Amino acid sequence: MTPAQRAIEQLQAWPDLSSGPAGCGTGRALRTVHSEIVHFHSDRDVDLHLTVPAIRRLRDDLQVSTAIRLVPGSDWVTVHLDCDTDVDLLMSLVSAALKAHQQRPAPAEPPRGKTCNFRRVTVLPRG
Repeated sequence: MTPAQRAIEQLQAWPDLSSGPAGCGTGRALRTVHSEIVHFHSDRDVDLHLTVPAIRRLRDDLQVSTAIRLVPGSDWVTVHLDCDTDVDLLMSLVSAALKAHQQRPAPAEPPRGKTCNFRRVTVLPRG
């Protein structure tokens, strides 16, 4: 089982998340009533809708992680899953994302024009 498959299996058990196609058109998404939270684009690459305020708050910790890629101005972070520790990091960040989204009102309709980081981030293998 790949790290992404392990993460999907764990997250699908969370009561606040439901599964469906990713709004960007590539992969599976897990979403709340507020918005899409996680896009699984491949067996290793995941985009997480963390929100700009949460990214600002966590920036120092996010920047030192070799598993995290940030795109300036994006509400999303990319997590590259290589090992169980990366999956654990993703679980913690999904929890932070859920909290960040609960603090915002639910949109009347799905937001348009905001996209994840897919094809905006290059993840190089760790060596």
